Amino acid sequence: MMLKNVFCRIFQAGFALGALLLPWRKPERVTGPGSLGRLPELLAEAGCKKPMIVASRRQCAAPEFMAMTEKLTAWSVFSSVTANPKTETVEQLVEQFLAEGCDSMVAIGGGSPMDAAKAAAARLARPDRTLEQMKGLLRVRRRIVPFAAVPTTAGTGSETTIAAVVTDEQHHKYAVGDLCLIPRWAVLDPVLTASLPASVTAETGMDALTHAVEAYTNKLYNTRETRKLARQAVEAIFRYLPAACTDGDDLQARQELLTASFRAGVAFTRASVGNVHAVAHTLGGLYDVPHGRANAVLLPVVLEEYGAAIHRRLAELADVVGLCPEGSVAEKAGAFIDAIYEMNGKLGIPTGFACIREEDLPQMAAWAEAEANPVYPVPVIFDSRRFIRVMRRVMQ
Repeated sequence: MMLKNVFCRIFQAGFALGALLLPWRKPERVTGPGSLGRLPELLAEAGCKKPMIVASRRQCAAPEFMAMTEKLTAWSVFSSVTANPKTETVEQLVEQFLAEGCDSMVAIGGGSPMDAAKAAAARLARPDRTLEQMKGLLRVRRRIVPFAAVPTTAGTGSETTIAAVVTDEQHHKYAVGDLCLIPRWAVLDPVLTASLPASVTAETGMDALTHAVEAYTNKLYNTRETRKLARQAVEAIFRYLPAACTDGDDLQARQELLTASFRAGVAFTRASVGNVHAVAHTLGGLYDVPHGRANAVLLPVVLEEYGAAIHRRLAELADVVGLCPEGSVAEKAGAFIDAIYEMNGKLGIPTGFACIREEDLPQMAAWAEAEANPVYPVPVIFDSRRFIRVMRRVMQ
């Protein structure tokens, strides 16, 4: 294990140095109530004549969607993306894009439509490669078609990130990650999130919190900007997520959460996620557990598993949200973890999963370890035994 840890840290240090040379960028952000209506003009200015719109049937029936499409001269819709999008769905999207002569991509929805659309954009850019061959980091390396991401949940951050997460036929969930997959536009229209049920608002908000906390507590890849954005996201989520769950029509809270999700997305795009995500992806791939729910349940458990290695960073986040002002570093860290447990409880998020089978644990641990090591610059590197220990803590 010691040699594995040394290898992981050497890899991460090398990647951190290499990242200084990469052309990092952010999407152009379009915000405010009604901002979806500005998208046709942006597409036209970019020379796009027929976008492929990836959206659910419910989104296609929304008045905001219909008003937007009335401004387009031509468009095609793909509405067959399910949660935890499958690689076969991505291939269907590519086939339709080519058959209908589309020239750009618009993804409207949560993380699943955006992941599927980004994966399809990668396949269109590299028709000579399968998604499996592009798994991991920086294996696309071609410009994708003009891409607009329109989140209808405030959580995934996919509108900012380099990643497209898909699930293969063996129920293995993995990411294709490359800077070319960062969308050109991110449309943050709070009206589109106002109809979300409180449960979905809660789970996606906790997804964004996980992004911010993991980005902030990771080693090596962080910058001054990513830490600032992560702190801002944490503060906003603690302040506005309960309000949005209580009153779904609170557009100020909705806009603040969309902005927090965007900031957390920018932060973890550069600083990376960690072991929470490594385990959450196994739950999504094997059992179709919604990603935000998996992250919400796992976040405080994994933070506890890190122990003292993470106390200083968690104490700083405790200060951001005004917890335990007179406490020691360890006490502040504990207060922050307790606050996550408390928020989960108030928002109706479960404490574990009845779906996890004992016989699946070795495979889940192997997948989690392969995803996390050596890429994720986590505070503590987990081996398969540590991953299994975490999974057992959330079994019901």
